[in-house]
Amino acid sequence: MHCITLKIRLIFVLFLTSLFSVNAAEIWVSAKGKDTNSGTKESPLATVHMAVRKARELRRLKDSSIKNGIQIMVMDGTYWLNEPIFIRPEDSGTKESPTVIMAANNARPIMHGGIEIKNWKKAEAINGLKKGTVWVADAPSVAGEVLNYRQLWVNDVKAVRAKNTPGTTMERILSWDKETETCWIPFKDRSVKYEPGMEMYIVQWWAIAHLRVKNIEVVKDSARLSFEKPESRIQSEHPWPAPWISKNNGNSAYFLNNAKNLLNEPGEWYLDRKNAKIYYIPRKGEDMTKAKVTAPVLENLVEVKGTIDSPVHDFHFKGISFQYSNWLRPSQQGHVPLQAGMYLLDAYKLKEPGTPNQANLENQAWVGRPRAAVEVNFANNTLFENCSFEHLSSTGLDYNKGTNHNTIQGNLFKDIGGNGIALGVFSEEPFEAHLPLVVKDDREICSDELVADNVITNVANDDWGCLGIAAGFVKNLTIEHNEISNVAYSGISMGWGWTHTENVMKNNKIIANKIHHYAKHLHDVAGIYTLSSQANSRIEENYIDKVYNSPYAHDPFLWLYLYTDEGSQHFTIQNNWIPIQKILKNNNGPAGNIWKDNYAFVDSKIKENAGVRKPFQALTKEVVIDEAWGLQEMPKAVAIEVIGKDLDLAKIKSTIKGFRIVGEELYQWQNHLVIYGLMNQPERTKRKLALAFPELEIKIYENPVYDFQNFERCKNVKPVSEWENIVLTANLVADEKMQKEYIDYHTTQFEKWPEVAKGFCNADFQQLKVFKNGRQLILVISIPKGENLDKLNPKTTENNPRVDQWNALMKKYQTGIEGTKPGEVWMFMDKVNLEEKK
Repeated sequence: MHCITLKIRLIFVLFLTSLFSVNAAEIWVSAKGKDTNSGTKESPLATVHMAVRKARELRRLKDSSIKNGIQIMVMDGTYWLNEPIFIRPEDSGTKESPTVIMAANNARPIMHGGIEIKNWKKAEAINGLKKGTVWVADAPSVAGEVLNYRQLWVNDVKAVRAKNTPGTTMERILSWDKETETCWIPFKDRSVKYEPGMEMYIVQWWAIAHLRVKNIEVVKDSARLSFEKPESRIQSEHPWPAPWISKNNGNSAYFLNNAKNLLNEPGEWYLDRKNAKIYYIPRKGEDMTKAKVTAPVLENLVEVKGTIDSPVHDFHFKGISFQYSNWLRPSQQGHVPLQAGMYLLDAYKLKEPGTPNQANLENQAWVGRPRAAVEVNFANNTLFENCSFEHLSSTGLDYNKGTNHNTIQGNLFKDIGGNGIALGVFSEEPFEAHLPLVVKDDREICSDELVADNVITNVANDDWGCLGIAAGFVKNLTIEHNEISNVAYSGISMGWGWTHTENVMKNNKIIANKIHHYAKHLHDVAGIYTLSSQANSRIEENYIDKVYNSPYAHDPFLWLYLYTDEGSQHFTIQNNWIPIQKILKNNNGPAGNIWKDNYAFVDSKIKENAGVRKPFQALTKEVVIDEAWGLQEMPKAVAIEVIGKDLDLAKIKSTIKGFRIVGEELYQWQNHLVIYGLMNQPERTKRKLALAFPELEIKIYENPVYDFQNFERCKNVKPVSEWENIVLTANLVADEKMQKEYIDYHTTQFEKWPEVAKGFCNADFQQLKVFKNGRQLILVISIPKGENLDKLNPKTTENNPRVDQWNALMKKYQTGIEGTKPGEVWMFMDKVNLEEKK
């Protein structure tokens, strides 16, 4: 019903577009026009600004031509903006007579916020590089002041601010001193020298920071960095996220950038504002005599801004490209985000935890909001359709405050430094970030928005802590059928506040999105992430797959597909296609959430139908995937056995907590404890246990010698979403020849003894795995949750005598482990419930 309704709606929108083109008033704009022209197709205006003014006058005078709307028809070409396009309440249309800024037939007009830098010449020898390696041009200036920018594009490909590490590599800090607000780093490369304007880019948990370097004090092969204020104080005083020091995973990664002496690699650039020069080292194949080199100038290309009582409404953008926006705040005040790119204005740790909202809270934070290329406030019934947002320094499109019943559909968001799309308030500047938002006037809330059928790719490529879609305090929001790829952090984040207290958020939906190739740089990450209480909200039928392997993440195991974080409650999370159940429910609200059927065996149509639909599917050609960047390995089934006297089960569980074992369970028989689940890098887990418990014997069981999977071997079945595991252990007989025979039987069992697998199918076994380490075997039988093995096991032999023959044959190869009684072979291990033991 949902899909049919939307299809009718799309057809209706296309029909209206056709109708308007016949009957609406038209104002034409051409890059070759003049603002003194009449605005007809034959005599077009030169700027959209003037066209909007002309449309405003038509409405003021209630001209009869606008009965069916006003269409500002923008011809093909680049429109160089020297100020943002400002849409006021007086520019509003009506439902029957909207104002539409739209591309003319077969045109793709570009609203351009940058400037092209020309007349490049070969520079003298710089930084030991031979003459001609570096190219130089005069830096553009306005009103006698050299323009400042943090991004540069060469032939529409983002260049790299000169930095001290090659390629994508980073270094690790040595330490961070919060008292002196300084950081120690390794400093063996003496060609690196302090220059005014130099910055440190540092990874800290789920965010990064841009820190302006004040001084570098070199001591032997190390150096102490100090930083400019205000970011120096904020960076050292705020508790989360912060630089980390870790023997297991390495300290926070960083690089230094924005200094002339760091310029040494193709693709790097440096702006020397003091001497009004810009330097660049061409990449292979770039001809600087012909290259298009673009620097952003305007931070804001379009501003749609009403008031709570006079909102902008019924104003549409169709087929317009918004390109090259600037963002300078990190150069002026640094950039230390709390999350989702929202930067800290103030933050500190409470000496005595506890606030009226949260008894144990120890973190106080107030945040600001990054600029966006297109900003919308107090507006309703607006539309962005078939537009593109490209080569932007910060957020692409931002629906901030007082917006409702708006549609963002069928657009491309590509090559963006921050969030692709942001929606809703993320705590206003005077409002502490962990408080639940409750308002007296619902018109302030971002509500009833539709974000659908957009391609969002290669975003958060400057501020790695940003997302494809970031939603704060929102209600009745629908995010559906988008495709998100190649992001540094999470795909979609919804919610703010870190609290289970009821607030304005409710009825939010994340439906049928396709999210892949994410977590390129940061962890504590998910395809879909939520915060706080959101009544009657749903996350359903999304397809989430392929997680990048981040080489500098603070926690190599903390990557997830679905993640309900602090305070999350009242969600229904079901029928999402994910390869494995690698999810996290962290400190969720007491009301809880409903989880059902989130795995790889949901209806195949869910995977097929997720992502962009017609008529917008051509956008998927723009999807970016970094094929050279490695992907996370899927965790595999592993059993780790711990053997010894007086096992401290609580301490063992605490020791392995950080390894994020999927479906982690503990089973015990006498002095044997088995940790079972899906694991990455089990050797690291073993090493950690060995350090904590040097007196214990620790064994790993991986790569099973036998692996029965219900979905592979049984016809017309769908695995259940929840299993119960039964774990048993036994030994093989000491005869090595007989051990080999046992393995050979299991290797060929599916071909030579197919009746055995048929028996497992009859019993509804979900899987059966046999692991071996030395002589010892670990057998794991998975059955549907709530079932009983004693009830199911007889079904393996019903009308199936070959299974009895198989069982009789196997007995001669098996014997009990040390501690069993005569005649005992397979020993059932008891599942450990630490909560009960308390």
